[in-house]
Amino acid sequence: MSVLTTKQIMEIIPHRHPFLLIDTVEELEPGVRAVAKKCVNYGEPYFAGHFPNEPVMPGVLIIEALAQAGAVAILGTDENRGKTAYFAGINAAKFKQKVVPGDVLVLETEIIRQKGPIGVGKATASVDGKTVCTAELTFAIG
Repeated sequence: MSVLTTKQIMEIIPHRHPFLLIDTVEELEPGVRAVAKKCVNYGEPYFAGHFPNEPVMPGVLIIEALAQAGAVAILGTDENRGKTAYFAGINAAKFKQKVVPGDVLVLETEIIRQKGPIGVGKATASVDGKTVCTAELTFAIG
C-alpha cells in the first residue's frame, strides 16, 4: 500500500495531537504489519522537561509510537475498522540508545499472533538503521 498521511492515519486510529506519535505510515499490510515514521523535533512538548539541558524522547513514548504503528496494522483490516486497539501488555522491552530531536524514528510492528480480540505484535524502533528499542506488545481490540 502507498504511504499514509496523518489524515489517513487518523481515519484508522483514534489518536490525535498531541498524542498521535506517528507522522506517516510507509508500509502497511493490514492485519500483518505496519512501518511508520516519526520525525522527532525540538517542538515536542515533552522535551521541555525531559530533560531541559539534554532532550531525550521518553522510552514510554517510543513504546506508544510502536503501539500506534501496530494499531494501524491491526485496525487496518475490514473487520476491525472503527474499533480501538487498547494496550493489554508490554513484554521484553529493551532500550538500546536514546532518541533525540532531529532523529527520524522508524517504527515497525508485526502482528505475530491473534486470537479473537487479542493480538500480539513484535515491535522494533530504529534510527539510521540502528535499533533503539524492541518490545512485544499485546493489544485488545474493542
